[in-house]
Amino acid sequence: MRKVFILDTSVILFDHEAITRFDEHDIAIPITVLEELDTFKKGNDQKNYAAREFIRYIDAISESYSLQDWAPINGPTHGNFRVVHDQNCARPAELVFGNNKADHRILNAALALQEQEPDSSVILVTKDIALRLKAKSLGLNTQDYSAGKVKNYSDSFYSGKSFIKNVDSDVIDEIFLAGLVEPQKLPSYTALANHFHILKNGKKSALACLNETAQLVQLVTKKGVFGVQPRNAEQSFAIHAILNPAIRLITIQGVAGTGKTLLALAGALEQRRLFKQIYLARPIVPLGNKDIGYLPGDINSKVNPYMEPLWDNLRYIKNQFSEHSREFQTITEMVETGKIEVIPLTYIRGRSLSNVIIIIDEAQNLTPHETKTIITRAGENTKIIFTGDIQQIDTPYLDAESNGLSHIIEKLKGHSLYAHITLEKGERSELANLANELL
Repeated sequence: MRKVFILDTSVILFDHEAITRFDEHDIAIPITVLEELDTFKKGNDQKNYAAREFIRYIDAISESYSLQDWAPINGPTHGNFRVVHDQNCARPAELVFGNNKADHRILNAALALQEQEPDSSVILVTKDIALRLKAKSLGLNTQDYSAGKVKNYSDSFYSGKSFIKNVDSDVIDEIFLAGLVEPQKLPSYTALANHFHILKNGKKSALACLNETAQLVQLVTKKGVFGVQPRNAEQSFAIHAILNPAIRLITIQGVAGTGKTLLALAGALEQRRLFKQIYLARPIVPLGNKDIGYLPGDINSKVNPYMEPLWDNLRYIKNQFSEHSREFQTITEMVETGKIEVIPLTYIRGRSLSNVIIIIDEAQNLTPHETKTIITRAGENTKIIFTGDIQQIDTPYLDAESNGLSHIIEKLKGHSLYAHITLEKGERSELANLANELL
């Protein structure tokens, strides 16, 4: 049966190229979606960019066609496209749900198209869970937008490390003495670049990492950075990746209190002489879905309340030293001179960032397209560190499978320029661990 997919506004703002992701099937857009995109087209956020790009694309493919009829989507393997109205459906959504709102007009458009195309399977695609439930209650076929989602997330999500048990005692001694060992001497190993291993033989153990360049397994030492000491194996792995000059992109995933941001910031400070600046950023997810424009003051005044967790970590590192120590004075001077700088992600588009370390905190609140935008800004001698917890997402249209952090981990694992580690043990306090485990 011919399939017709109706795309909601949330899908287009998530992926402005969504119209090209449905192979040979036809795509329809409710006219209400075009109205909503018109309100989103102004601004510098990713959603504003997505709205503008989609509007331009539709304008291009409709140059020789009326959008009241089916127009071919650019590309030989794609279907057709049209705009549908929310008029003349037999059972309008307002009669069921009792008020006139954009979501109900989108439902009306889907219902009307279903009546106009009785021989086709009409499917409403939306990232809005509530809208999907309303559609199902009206007898509409509906589904989430699945392009870019991590497959089999719950079964095989990449952690960045493996346990290798029953390693020969002599092999563990060898890696401590020589710093390297041939992977063939291990009972098994994961042949992915920059993959970490915990080698075990009874009470004897060693931390190791696959060095793809040498095709050898190398020792990972428990090394502190700028006053911060690793408290477990995973933290040692994270520090090793951050300090490795061959690794340009790092993701650190873990629940609250595992030390993600602290390790990233301490590692960046340790390498301060190798880079011109350290940039700190995190997605701004305003309370009540309000834009930061309603906050008083200049851009720094608007952004700083959202950046306090980053400053908290910086203060923690400073407090590891006395006020008169060289390290304490170094951090103070770096902040005052702008060598450590907080930048809004909104303004990163179009920039070329060279000779910097960029730390992106709370990266689970970014879309895959936003993470791609950030990474493509990297110039020469730039290192990017994404940190986040994929179980703690604050934006309504992302989940553990569709957010940008999961997307990076799934797509880039095994690349020589990339390393990932999942931090599992909370180190903030016993109270924080109690909340993570039992609440």
